[in-house]
Amino acid sequence: MAKRRVYLTYEGETIKKPLIYEMGHKFAVVTNVRTASISKTLGLVGLELEGDSAEIDKALEWIASEGVTVEPIEMGVVEG
Repeated sequence: MAKRRVYLTYEGETIKKPLIYEMGHKFAVVTNVRTASISKTLGLVGLELEGDSAEIDKALEWIASEGVTVEPIEMGVVEG
């Protein structure tokens, strides 16, 4: 099983949608929120995904298609 850590940036109406929840149900991935900061206009989430590498790719492509910016986290930045 692969693990990948990403930052998700939400803006506007995407902040109100349960996209991480939906991701965990639409795709065979385990989601683990490592850090988050949410305001009325901007949301930043550090997310760890675990699963098959191809399934993680599909999940991240899907959430990006929903209007969320996806950026990789360098190893060691979000540890705990």
